[in-house]
Amino acid sequence: MILEMDCGNSFIKWRALDAGVAVSGGVVDSDAGLIAAILAVPALCITHCRLVSVRSDDETSSLVASIVTTFGVDVQCAQPAKAAAGVSNGYEEYARLGLDRWLAVVGAFELSRSACLVLDFGTAVTADFVAADGQHLGGFICPGMPLMRDQLRTHTRRIRYDDLSAEQALLQRTPGRTTVEAVERGCLLMMRGFVLTQLELAREYWGQDFEVFLTGGDAGQVKDMLPDARLVQDLVFVGLAVLCPLP
Repeated sequence: MILEMDCGNSFIKWRALDAGVAVSGGVVDSDAGLIAAILAVPALCITHCRLVSVRSDDETSSLVASIVTTFGVDVQCAQPAKAAAGVSNGYEEYARLGLDRWLAVVGAFELSRSACLVLDFGTAVTADFVAADGQHLGGFICPGMPLMRDQLRTHTRRIRYDDLSAEQALLQRTPGRTTVEAVERGCLLMMRGFVLTQLELAREYWGQDFEVFLTGGDAGQVKDMLPDARLVQDLVFVGLAVLCPLP
């Protein structure tokens, strides 16, 4: 079985593949939590491992050491590259492009082999443009829903509400009549406005001849705007498999 990991700054997303099919997985908030979660599934027999990490080198090395010690397997770590799998990195300093974005771009182009717009809705929202020849044209980064609401909660004393209230506020799109409704729906409109701007730019580049990929936890909040878009929650893992092939 192959253990795959997407290691962000706050959480680690993981899954185990058996013959290319995900048989288990989850999200944890620590290295110890990851090991415990995997060991809690007795049927898992890890033989290979690959990961992408946006953490510091020391943090990544510590996680790799834990995996090697616990499961006795080698670990492949995705690395930045100027070009790979038919995609040319568009950053002036290619190593500065976040590895999660790079893998999502590679994954999208692997699936489409055409011009594509990659939208990732996580803590931050990112947009990346890839031409039909595989040239990454660059992209944009803006705060996602979690960052926007946290900034308002942090810097505005009277804005206080829980996550359940936030979820309920997003069930409608009418002007808010409570603070939580006004904040959540306002943040959502900002995110949706960002999406519309990216679509306009993509059409300037390619007319209608491009594919849109959606990924990330809040992608569902914009799917209705993009009925033809491909929702691929594991897009980073698609790119990881391309850049770190295993037997």
